[in-house]
Amino acid sequence: MIKRQQIKDLLKSTAFDTEVTVMGWVRTFRNNQFIALNDGSCMSNIQVVIDFNNLPDELLKRITTGAAISATGKLIESLGKGQTVEIKATTVEILGDSDPEKFPLQPKKHSLEFLREIAHLRFRTNTFNAVFKVRHALAFAIHQFYNERGFVYMHTPVITASDAEGAGEMFKVTTLDFDNTPRTDDGKVDFSQDFFARATNLTVSGQLEGELAAMAFGQIYTFGPTFRAENSNTTRHLAEFWMIEPEVAFADLEDNMQLAEDMMKYVIKYALDNCKDELEFLNTRLAEEDKQKPQNERSEFSLLEKLDFCLANEFERLTYTEAIRILKSSKPNQKKQFKYLIDEWGADLQSEHERYLVEKHFKKPVILTDYPADIKSFYMRQNEPDAEGRQTVAAMDILFPGIGEMIGGSQREERLDRLTKRMEDLNIPQEELWWYLDTRRFGSAPHSGFGLGFERLVLFVTGMTNIRDVIAFPRFPKNAEF
Repeated sequence: MIKRQQIKDLLKSTAFDTEVTVMGWVRTFRNNQFIALNDGSCMSNIQVVIDFNNLPDELLKRITTGAAISATGKLIESLGKGQTVEIKATTVEILGDSDPEKFPLQPKKHSLEFLREIAHLRFRTNTFNAVFKVRHALAFAIHQFYNERGFVYMHTPVITASDAEGAGEMFKVTTLDFDNTPRTDDGKVDFSQDFFARATNLTVSGQLEGELAAMAFGQIYTFGPTFRAENSNTTRHLAEFWMIEPEVAFADLEDNMQLAEDMMKYVIKYALDNCKDELEFLNTRLAEEDKQKPQNERSEFSLLEKLDFCLANEFERLTYTEAIRILKSSKPNQKKQFKYLIDEWGADLQSEHERYLVEKHFKKPVILTDYPADIKSFYMRQNEPDAEGRQTVAAMDILFPGIGEMIGGSQREERLDRLTKRMEDLNIPQEELWWYLDTRRFGSAPHSGFGLGFERLVLFVTGMTNIRDVIAFPRFPKNAEF
């Protein structure tokens, strides 16, 4: 195989008059002479100049948009605008043809909606080259962050018999014959005859299993796919998504908040340092998109300003109770501009409330703590009742501009009696989670953790507005294409 050079390296090279070989996909072919070639190593193309008098017409006809080619020739200084180097090709080989009448990615601007329909080809556009390079950088940065701090990376099961969130919106896993489903005497599906001899689902979270490992290793994190069968067709929901979930023994809520803030700043800074070209491209793209919107709907910050804003500010920390007080007396609440008005303590905050706190009131990322127990999960540590006798839990949510909730977490309930009582109150069968309760029976200790939806992070850092554009092949209601 001929050794090829990557275009991103050649564009920075000054080794003129050396012979190089590039392989990539044709973006455009002008005047039977100038090929704009891209190999995916960067967003920029390299110009390959050919002498059409010395190439057969049959070959020239096959140099079409989307075709894969190999070109060998001398690297020279470019005389044209927009590039410093180009390749004066002596040989061109067609590696894979592309029918110009059928190839859907023509050299023009395509809508994101159209590109979602051809998700298998959208990687070849500059926008998605940038998005997925940033996604890669963020994933690498997360692993690096935890590795540097001595965390153990745990692979928690994708197939589970428990519902960590208690939401009940789970995909069932079965090998039973739907045309001849075994039934019990009372007519229910007999899962004892299924593959696992019990009802199983795709996981919504690796947290519960992560807690088990944290009670031995001290600090662990998970980073894997999770699934939710929520029939939601919004720009913020996916049926399949990735979660980062650290769990830390001997850590309280303060420790948890600090870990989450440190992680967010670390990964954003890593992207800014290592994806300069991609983020500058996405910054320009978002600014152009903003110009099409009415003035009152435009972003207050550019994408790069928004990312710098998160690095420059300490995250504001306040309780849910303080947040409710601010929201109740806020102008949009008083003037009934909120879609969901805040009139009493205990209300579940919506994205509009979270964004008001971040973007209008504090003008910085916010960490809300100590939520009402009634709107949070069973495993969160119960606080002592407040002065008015209201029960809260040691929960935290981190809110970011433009997106609302980015991270949700808590100090976990380590006291067996409190945990079992809470499970009884919520009708959660203790026998199904005997293994989880064992960690409270044998050497229980204070511990904390949180969950970060990876696609939400990528959405924030890239400035994209639809979560289906930051995962390669999105899964959502009525769609499992590719």
